[in-house]
Amino acid sequence: ISVVADLVRERLGPELAARTSTDASEVDFEVALGETVDELGARLKRAGLLTSRRAFAFAAFEADLADQLRAGTYRLRRDMTPVELVRGLIENRIVVQTIEVTFREGLRIEQIVAKLETIESGVDPAAFYDLAMHPSTTLLADFPWLHLPEGASLEGYLYPATYRLRVDPGGPTTAEDLIRLMLTAFHDRVGEERMQVPAGLRSFHEVVTLASIVEQETPLDAERPLIAGVYLNRLARRPYLLNADPTVIYAVDTMALRNLPLEDWKGYTFWTPVGRPLAKVDVPDDLAGYQTYRHRGLIPGPIVSPTVASIDAVLGADTADGYLYFVAIPDGSGRHAFAKTLAEHEANLRKYGYR
Repeated sequence: ISVVADLVRERLGPELAARTSTDASEVDFEVALGETVDELGARLKRAGLLTSRRAFAFAAFEADLADQLRAGTYRLRRDMTPVELVRGLIENRIVVQTIEVTFREGLRIEQIVAKLETIESGVDPAAFYDLAMHPSTTLLADFPWLHLPEGASLEGYLYPATYRLRVDPGGPTTAEDLIRLMLTAFHDRVGEERMQVPAGLRSFHEVVTLASIVEQETPLDAERPLIAGVYLNRLARRPYLLNADPTVIYAVDTMALRNLPLEDWKGYTFWTPVGRPLAKVDVPDDLAGYQTYRHRGLIPGPIVSPTVASIDAVLGADTADGYLYFVAIPDGSGRHAFAKTLAEHEANLRKYGYR
């Protein structure tokens, strides 16, 4: 066997000593439980860390890698030779420290930032906010399904879920890493099929925009298609005021946050009722589109990150019943009373103590 090994080593000499690149930067490589040397070689090559799989296989055989390999994360360099790669997969196992962070449904970007201010992680809240509000060309290019209007933020597309963030000094999750995770989760949970636009809306961005309003209006999945239907029925009667309470509160909160340092957002109470007729709330010109008691048509963009249930509600909205109005039933159930005419709506307002 040693004679054969010498012959193979002689033949593979240049490949065993060849470096994959001149880039000496480090990268963390994950080894799965039960993964074979052959599977590792294939993945290392796909990751650009290896050029010769047969040289890697021989180096692994000589070092008895198969018996020493353990699942985990290994810190490797991009310029390693196959022999150095094998040694790295034996000696360079690192302990990755992580925390889990949950971003619930119905959060706007500033609430996500406020949550990041309350946890110890590698994510810089200010950097997260800047990139979420002003996504770079490079970031947008990596998510070609994300068709945003010119100058739009990522509001609505940072999917509500639980994320595992790295907190170890060797490579903590960055603001961009987290945004990429959230955009990927949105795509994976929503799916390409839902991105097909139904009649009555011009783009998937409008679907997400209306879904964000629905998300704020009701916690009940059964009611979401009805509420989406109310707003679509109103939009179909152009020009018609949307009269959506959450959009005006969104504008009011936005105005308040402009006067607060970012680090103080964690103490701000979001979505507090205004306490006066919403039609009388004045907003600056750049937020005029969210004052839906004065401004006609759909708002410029989403106000929160909607769930799939709210997106489905817009895609399958119940417009056939012809509802144009709804009011919350004040019994703690989250239910609403719906009406087709203003007279019916006024009767509901009196019935439930609003008049």
